[in-house]
Amino acid sequence: MSGYIQEDIDPEELAHRTELASAIAGSVRDLIDATVRTEVGETDIAEARRLIAAATEILRKDQLPGPFGIRFNSDGTKRSWGNAVLGRRNPIAPPVELHHESEYSWLEVALGPQYEGPAGLVHGGVLALVFDQLLGSTAEFQGVPGMTGTLTVRYRRGTPLGVIRGEARVDRVEGVKTFVTGTISVDGQLTAECEGIFILPRWARGEVPDAMRNSVGEG
Repeated sequence: MSGYIQEDIDPEELAHRTELASAIAGSVRDLIDATVRTEVGETDIAEARRLIAAATEILRKDQLPGPFGIRFNSDGTKRSWGNAVLGRRNPIAPPVELHHESEYSWLEVALGPQYEGPAGLVHGGVLALVFDQLLGSTAEFQGVPGMTGTLTVRYRRGTPLGVIRGEARVDRVEGVKTFVTGTISVDGQLTAECEGIFILPRWARGEVPDAMRNSVGEG
């Protein structure tokens, strides 16, 4: 399957690369936040654009010809650094860290001004994005991964910008379909809930590496 790449990297080197990826994405994430909220004048905007263009030129000196894809070591260690929710190298991704318990998975993440929809509230599409990743990763962790077939989100009330908590668990499995349910809450108050159906694609049903098969839940 194109985009799934086995690339064995020494653990120490991988830790170093991970730190670098997180650092540059974090810097650009700060820049995005500053861009949304800035009130500086034309002169400062022009200077900022000059510096941003210079930084972009530096980063383009050596880059991939296409998307990052999903890379994995032969031991199953995975890197989906371009992922729109979890991507270490992706500044539009909220800095989500998923936590997996025996029966469910959860996350807590701060969603700032760059994720606004209605005034002061998280954009509904951003919540759907978070749900998609959370539910899909939950299915993967439980050993029944799949690609998103359907995602049904019910918005119970507005979700304020700030820290949200998401939880998800596998409801049932029917053949190649995994049904996962999830919630998003703020300060213990439910704001949205979701059901997703994740389908194991045909190419992953045969003889493929376990790390590659389990990666089908990566967004």
